[in-house]
Amino acid sequence: MTLLDGKATADAIKEEIAIIVSDIINRGGKRPHLAAILVGEDGASKTYVAHKESSCQKVGFDSTVLRLPSEITQESLLNEIEKINSNPQIDGIIVQLPLPKHIDEQKVIEAIDPAKDVDGFHPVNVGKMVSGLPSFVSATPAGIIELLKRYNIETSGKHCVIIGRSNIVGRPMANLLSQKSNPGDCTVTVCHSRTRDIKKHTLEADIIVAALGMPGFLKGDMVKDGAVVIDVGITRVEADTKSGFRLIGDVDFNEVAPKCSFITPVPGGVGPMTIISLLKNTLKASGN
Repeated sequence: MTLLDGKATADAIKEEIAIIVSDIINRGGKRPHLAAILVGEDGASKTYVAHKESSCQKVGFDSTVLRLPSEITQESLLNEIEKINSNPQIDGIIVQLPLPKHIDEQKVIEAIDPAKDVDGFHPVNVGKMVSGLPSFVSATPAGIIELLKRYNIETSGKHCVIIGRSNIVGRPMANLLSQKSNPGDCTVTVCHSRTRDIKKHTLEADIIVAALGMPGFLKGDMVKDGAVVIDVGITRVEADTKSGFRLIGDVDFNEVAPKCSFITPVPGGVGPMTIISLLKNTLKASGN
């Protein structure tokens, strides 16, 4: 069993990006600039944005975080997005989700200029991705693809089962792995909350991507020997630790890992690769 070390892989890619940025500056170019919008005081969201801000600093990007109160109106938030859309100094925009319930997330996503949509959520970018055209690909699926590539995991002709059908992970992941590419060329099955006998499908899978948001869902008896398992889930659960909690994924790691050829840990697997995708998309949005 080999751990797919997202943290180590992400650190290596950050060094590669930093070299590219240094070259841009030496040639008299502009630093790539990522803007993040954080609405409210959600603890997890604040942590994620802080990680993104720190990663920008490490690779030499400029970064801006716009912190807005949870009671902000939808109209005011859309106005703030438009200001960033029209700012030529800013190359990429992310709006940290989830948003307060009184705000329509889809309207917010659609308000972002597709050319600055480094999260890859805008319908224009989603449509281009589905068509196999150049686009900003949703960050978590793009990070998983990069991790598979860096570990030289064979995907062509393999059967991949994706558990979860969200627009952020499950659906784009299914599309990317079925495309004529490397990684890609998989036969893909998408399972979800209405799928009957998920275990039947996962036992046939060469590759499993667990992205349903249910801690410890995938058990050892649901995985065949030699499978590759990608755990996208991350949930805080109470624990007797200094912080009072620990992070666990959608995979029961202790049961599943001994049966795998490759598996991602939680934390330190998919999460760091998601941030890498944002950095790569921002670099692309800057025209470099």
